[in-house]
Amino acid sequence: MSSARPAPEDDPELAAEQGYVTGLHRRLDDIRAVVVTRLDDALASVAHNPQAVGEREATVQLYTERLVALDAAESGLCFGRLDRRDAVVPRYVGRIGLQSEDGGEEPLLVDWRAPAAQPFYTATPLHDLGVRRRRHIRTRGRTVVSIADETLDLDDPDVAQRSGLAGESVLLAELNASRTGRMTDIVRTIQAEQDRIIRADHRGVLVVQGGPGTGKTAVALHRAAYLLYTHRERLARSGLLIVGPSPTFLRYIADVLPSLGETGVVLADVGSLRPGVEAHADERPEVAEVKGRAAMADVIAAAVADRQSSLDAPVEITIDGTTLRFTPTDAARARTRGRAASRLHNEARPAFARRVIDRLAQRYADRLGADVRGGDSLLDATDVAALRREIAGEPAVHALIDRLWPRLTPERLVRDLFDSRERLEAATPGWSDTDRDLLLRPPSSPWTPADVPLLEEADELLGVDDSAERAAARRDEQRRRRDAQETLDMLHGSRSTDAETEEEAEELSAGDLLDAEGLAARQDVRDSRTTAERAAADRTWTYGHVIVDEAQELSAMAWRLLLRRNPTRSMTLVGDVAQTGSLAGATSWAEVLTPHLGTHWRTEELTVNYRTPAEIMEVAAAVLAAGGSTASAGQSVRSTGVRPWALRVTDADLAAAVVAAAKAFEAEDGTLAVLAPPSRISAISTALLGRALPESSADLTAGPVVLPPAGAKGLEFDSVLVVDPDGIVSEGVRGHNDLYVALTRATQRLGVVHTGDLLPELRGLKPA
Repeated sequence: MSSARPAPEDDPELAAEQGYVTGLHRRLDDIRAVVVTRLDDALASVAHNPQAVGEREATVQLYTERLVALDAAESGLCFGRLDRRDAVVPRYVGRIGLQSEDGGEEPLLVDWRAPAAQPFYTATPLHDLGVRRRRHIRTRGRTVVSIADETLDLDDPDVAQRSGLAGESVLLAELNASRTGRMTDIVRTIQAEQDRIIRADHRGVLVVQGGPGTGKTAVALHRAAYLLYTHRERLARSGLLIVGPSPTFLRYIADVLPSLGETGVVLADVGSLRPGVEAHADERPEVAEVKGRAAMADVIAAAVADRQSSLDAPVEITIDGTTLRFTPTDAARARTRGRAASRLHNEARPAFARRVIDRLAQRYADRLGADVRGGDSLLDATDVAALRREIAGEPAVHALIDRLWPRLTPERLVRDLFDSRERLEAATPGWSDTDRDLLLRPPSSPWTPADVPLLEEADELLGVDDSAERAAARRDEQRRRRDAQETLDMLHGSRSTDAETEEEAEELSAGDLLDAEGLAARQDVRDSRTTAERAAADRTWTYGHVIVDEAQELSAMAWRLLLRRNPTRSMTLVGDVAQTGSLAGATSWAEVLTPHLGTHWRTEELTVNYRTPAEIMEVAAAVLAAGGSTASAGQSVRSTGVRPWALRVTDADLAAAVVAAAKAFEAEDGTLAVLAPPSRISAISTALLGRALPESSADLTAGPVVLPPAGAKGLEFDSVLVVDPDGIVSEGVRGHNDLYVALTRATQRLGVVHTGDLLPELRGLKPA
């Protein structure tokens, strides 16, 4: 009972919708003109009055964000209409909300995130929510090209004879469209089970479990847009973080939120969560697993404590011809003083250093026959202070302090730890030599994603000795106050008391309105960056909400990092434990979340597979079962009638067969991915593309893409060619999971090229 009208010019209903949509765009243009004018005024105000930067930056940001939202709404401004039993005027649904100029009760257009728009996604014939008819409006630019109706009130003969049920046809048309290498929003076709999750309470930790193609990523991104709309003020201050599995994935989803008018979001993978560090080097899975263990938190803590050293024998330091002894007891007492001052290594260092200098000064004074603690002394307070300064400036004393309590960066701590078997043994009591060997590496080794949580853990324990910076800031503030006072004095002095009239004397000057402190404060340069820009650059930033895609891949140490970034525990985690490919990842949500959250998390499940045709899912389900998983694969909503195929070739002919099969797939519309075990990526990439490219540089919009299964997580392609499935299983630490991921990336066509006998679980493939 579905109907999707063609678009003849003489269709009266289509013409009526075109007229209304044209009116919406006129209103959009009017609003844009006002926003542009106000933005220009705000920018001009800043240009003419530099001291107004701090006051105007919020206004500029507000109007800039509004323009972004208006521009994003231009494409597909209005996509839905609800005809309700209790209202004569239909309700239109779109990307943003638009009010009429006279401010009528019914808006011209309801934002898809508003409660009033929810029936567009959730009303059914059994629970119609007061909706008689739901209309899907498809536009190209500003032109309405088709309308498709769903009758929800089947007892209404007037509605029933005009149209039927069309929601499924609209959804299938979207699903069957060719991909472009960039993810698009699903705002027109959000389904009821997805809408429930998108609009769920932001409080607490929500886990969204779903098989391949169930729309986990789309739901997560639309939930981000919904939360930014519903809790705009709070999230505008605290920001929203989205964590994905790889740089390739982040490029794939980068257009979705801007297309919904939301740009104030930080997108990152674990390897880029630490400002200033790009950690995307590859390493063996077993090494990443060791680094990801929760026990590494104790290892980092032990490594920090180990750098707060003691002495085995006295140290002699010669100052101005006088030899001073610094004993193991002196060192132990200084260490106790430092640890009592602060739990953070670098912040405690000044207290340790003062204790060392005080002890050496005492010894120096004793050699001079004086006592710095008072009493009858040959030295007065000025002399004692000079002694301490002399000792504090002595290079040998600096070297002693650095030896016993060095100033450390997280990078230095972790590099030194992994470069030294002695330090590793001290920090890992009870560990096996095998595990220690996995951590050993040269200090020149590049950072990997598994290193980032360790660097963050070290940062939490080291802190920053910013005493020099604070002293410099105090001096700068004093200088600005002096300059401000001189400016006010000059202004006040320019008013000649002898010459001024009574009227002039009554006028207010700058000195009457401001003191030096106030004028100095106005000279401060405000931070004009957006919330997202400031958050991305600040390691200590805490976000109002965090969304994690492919969350099943995170290690215990990565969870510690993310939970620090979100102390309110307002999180959305989406993933599928049946697709876990990392040794450090989850086999169940309870396994990874209970140690951190106890029972304070809840689960929703997506059960409908929108991406993968039934013919492909039949093969993938057999692989899932062969891997021993009990997770649900999800029910496919469509069938293409095209069976996936398998081609057996010799190892010598593999590269040529892949090139030929890829060319055959490229003759079809849409995108193509060639997925292979890591050991074959370089050879296949060279044969197919003429060059070997790192996974991080994969361009999903240009020609075929060659990736390992782990690099394809969260992505989708019209056609997928899986190469050497046996190699994928044998090389992966959770091999059947990796093969399951590879098989379920296709939206239309799937082929498998293999050498040797086909895996039994792939016998459902058609011989090619």
